[in-house]
Amino acid sequence: MLDRDGFRPNVGIVLLNQKNQVFWGKRIRTHSWQFPQGGIDRGETPEQAMFRELHEEVGLLPDHVRVVARTRDWLRYEVPDRYVRRDARGHYKGQKQIWYLLQLVGHDWNLNLRATNHPEFDAWRWNDYWVPLDVVIEFKRSVYALALTELARYLPRHEPRNRYLRSGMRTRDGEHAGLFLTRVMSPKPGIQLPPGACFDPIPPTGMPDEREGLPFTVMPR
Repeated sequence: MLDRDGFRPNVGIVLLNQKNQVFWGKRIRTHSWQFPQGGIDRGETPEQAMFRELHEEVGLLPDHVRVVARTRDWLRYEVPDRYVRRDARGHYKGQKQIWYLLQLVGHDWNLNLRATNHPEFDAWRWNDYWVPLDVVIEFKRSVYALALTELARYLPRHEPRNRYLRSGMRTRDGEHAGLFLTRVMSPKPGIQLPPGACFDPIPPTGMPDEREGLPFTVMPR
């Protein structure tokens, strides 16, 4: 099914895990990597085609994912003649795609590259969101860059694991760690220091230092 300009309607899928890494599949019997994608059949909506391709290529069901976003318009790429069947040359020009950003809410073990008798991938891995385009077949690279750029604004935001990393750690009494260190470093009343000694932190030696709240020692000057 081609449009009047010779482009076949198609969907592409950017699948995220909980770390905002993306599913990266190796095309079967090749050295190229890509996102899941596939054609839209007659009578299908782009979303219906996306869920069908999701199951056929990576074995996931709609319950395994959450739809985060999709590209607003079609993104097109042309296919060089050497990759086009002879009987299609002259009227087939390439693909026009709607890209979907999905988040996996299932588990890694739900993925199955052998969900059908015609697998598209023979290996997969999680990759950083900005995938290395040099391993993508050349004529798809510009569309990948456009899709990733448009969808990047919808990436789920995650709260820092430790909310005190930026605000400063606190003691059990609710005091900032910096105040606690000041108290530790200050000599207590009645303590007599030997001549030439002071309350200084242990100098850094590759071991944790005073920023981690470790005890201090008396070091001679």
